[in-house]
Amino acid sequence: MACLEIKATFSSNQSRYPRRLMATVAPSESPSSFYWSTIESDVQSYIHKAIPLKSPETVFEPMRHLTFAAPITTASSLCVAACEFVGGDRNQAIAAAAALHLVHAGLYTHYHLPLTDRKTPQIQSQIQHKYGPNIELLYGDGIIPFGVELLASSMNGDNQDRVLEAIIEISRCIGSQGMIDGQYRKLKAMEQSDGDEIHEYVIKKMEGEIHACGGACGAILGGAAEEEIERMRRFGMFMGMVKGMTSMKSYLDFEERIGQVTALALKELEDFVGGEPELISSLVHYSSI
Repeated sequence: MACLEIKATFSSNQSRYPRRLMATVAPSESPSSFYWSTIESDVQSYIHKAIPLKSPETVFEPMRHLTFAAPITTASSLCVAACEFVGGDRNQAIAAAAALHLVHAGLYTHYHLPLTDRKTPQIQSQIQHKYGPNIELLYGDGIIPFGVELLASSMNGDNQDRVLEAIIEISRCIGSQGMIDGQYRKLKAMEQSDGDEIHEYVIKKMEGEIHACGGACGAILGGAAEEEIERMRRFGMFMGMVKGMTSMKSYLDFEERIGQVTALALKELEDFVGGEPELISSLVHYSSI
């Protein structure tokens, strides 16, 4: 094992952001991959503690299963990374990161209900359907407010306003102007067989919005100024779109667009780190475990 020191250089007007990340990295693992995997591990551990397997097991066993059956969203990791990037501590953003995973899991479960009367072909799901659609429907209805409650419970005398702002951000992200809109548009496109014209819009709403929310929430909880929050929001939006486009480029020609959006994302970080935002921008290349 090698101990690596990861440093970021900052322009003089960003001196309040210096950071140093000490990490023990396996020889086969890059420092950036190690950084993202440790954040994922911390977020998952936080959720495990928040949803213990306890009585009544008929409630908590499905709750745990469906929470961890949903694929991991890198928006949670971005939330923590954004907080650290603007000078905050990981503990300041971990509850918001967990809440983002929970609302993502709830929406993912709703979208992939094992229904037999769909007008469109059955949507491929990573969830093992141990329970009927009634349980999965109730799970989605319950886990989203639970995620907001989990974030609210992290309030203390110093962060009340910031936590409230983060709750508002998450509520907007999953609402009718955000991810719900993306899910609806995707289903309509599948029904009407005109998905090519709307794919980028759907990606923006389903992947872009939650990553934008992660970037903004992390910056808010890390104590960033308004301009910096907006930069992290735009960075998250672009990174989420790149992730979504990359996942679809095997059957859609997004190669040129991916390059354009990646450039826009990196531009948002220039004032933070003098044009070399290697660690946080490496999210686009990181594959969740």
